[in-house]
Amino acid sequence: MPQVQTALGSGVLPFGRDCIKNKQPLSSLHEGWTEEGVTKDLKPIMSELNKEVVDLVWGKPTGGGVSTSIFRRWSQGFVFSEHEQTALKQFEGGPCAVIAPVQAFLLKNILFNRESSTWRKMSEEEQKMALCSTLSEILESACASPSTGFCFVTWAKGQSPHTSTLSKTQTQSQTQDMPRPESSQSPQEQQPTALAAEDLGFEQFHTVLHKLTVLSVSDLREEVLSLYQSWRGCCGVLLFLYSVILTKGIENIRNEIQDPTEPLIDPIHGHGSQSLVNLLITGHAVSNVWDGDRECSGMKLHGIHKQASVGFLTLMESLRYCKVGTFLKSPKFPIWILGSETHLSVFFTKEMSLVGPESPSEQARRVFQSFDPEDNGFIPESLLEDVMKALDLVSEPEYVSLVKSKLDPESLGIILLGPFLLEFFPDQDSGIPDSFPIYHYNGLKQSNHKERVEYVEGTALVLGFEDPMVRTDDTPVKRCLQTKWPYIELLWTTNLSPSMN
Repeated sequence: MPQVQTALGSGVLPFGRDCIKNKQPLSSLHEGWTEEGVTKDLKPIMSELNKEVVDLVWGKPTGGGVSTSIFRRWSQGFVFSEHEQTALKQFEGGPCAVIAPVQAFLLKNILFNRESSTWRKMSEEEQKMALCSTLSEILESACASPSTGFCFVTWAKGQSPHTSTLSKTQTQSQTQDMPRPESSQSPQEQQPTALAAEDLGFEQFHTVLHKLTVLSVSDLREEVLSLYQSWRGCCGVLLFLYSVILTKGIENIRNEIQDPTEPLIDPIHGHGSQSLVNLLITGHAVSNVWDGDRECSGMKLHGIHKQASVGFLTLMESLRYCKVGTFLKSPKFPIWILGSETHLSVFFTKEMSLVGPESPSEQARRVFQSFDPEDNGFIPESLLEDVMKALDLVSEPEYVSLVKSKLDPESLGIILLGPFLLEFFPDQDSGIPDSFPIYHYNGLKQSNHKERVEYVEGTALVLGFEDPMVRTDDTPVKRCLQTKWPYIELLWTTNLSPSMN
């Protein structure tokens, strides 16, 4: 499979696509070979690209760099829990912005694309295939244009760090002449690591990276498989994040982020931004969670434009800080990333009826709320005709006036959401079962019972608003889920409700 390797930090020009088309040998790129006026001195070009990536991801910290502790927290790989074979572990706070979306897509592929009833049991080979399939899917979603190809960021030849479990003799022999990690290498040489090698710092990390470019989806999947040990090992999460960013395109991301100066990772606290989470969930680095674009003081604010494969709910909505739109709240599969003030976890079920096609009443609610950006639960009566037109309802002026008088009998000048839905979409059954099994995932071991990363099982009850019969305790998970199912109750098999932090 023809590829091109170009160093992000060593100063080699990334003219990968031309080389792929011409099938030039890799060595010619590293020996100062020139073509069509490309000079040997290419360092300034690649240094500038390296700086663009760093600025986009980490911003411009006042101290001139990212702290050792923040970088260490982000320097883990994708490692499966020894207690839950389909769950990824997170060692410290921060990288949940990448790990939780990957876990959500991983569960989607395991639960709905894999022919096995024992979804919680996987061999090492099955873990490899499931993880690589998931990473390929996210990279494919992020690709702005198939003609630009897919980018991978990996270790330069002989520069891969080593796990603390390797002996000094092993690490010395490994550094002498080490090719880029291949899946054929022995597991003893490529063990996953929780944290980066002690001598690998933030600046050094960015000097030992290479960029690879492939053009086809089949080559993408093959390359992801070949780099499996890199994803599992030191800095695997960052290598994947950088791969997504270069596949998407730095300029494309900047155009989608509401504030181009906002970094994807907070260099002070180490938390990922909403733009980063949205990029991994939807392929678009928009900063908002509502449906579509909105105008505010003459500025267009970008939101989500189509139904996502996995969803997103946030505790911040229960506090009325934001409003998640239908495209994230009602995804294609019954898997939701849950956001607390500081962490991301995953709530999921196998009950597909929860994410059926949008019903007419759900569509009406979404359209009505698009005319109510402040989520007041009502619109000015002057907008009623626009809402009815958007829903393809009869919107003749005489009929609209009749509806206004019926929905606003006291002439308050407003139309409430509830009466509007009852008028046009009464007695619609949502099709949601009264109860269904649920699971919660939190990758941080300290947030799990006995510090074992395992799914917490339970049962959800979705009750009617008329006379709910069950009242469970008020917990952050429940408040978060109530932003989608206002009358949901949760019964967990454990004594304690799962933690969102």
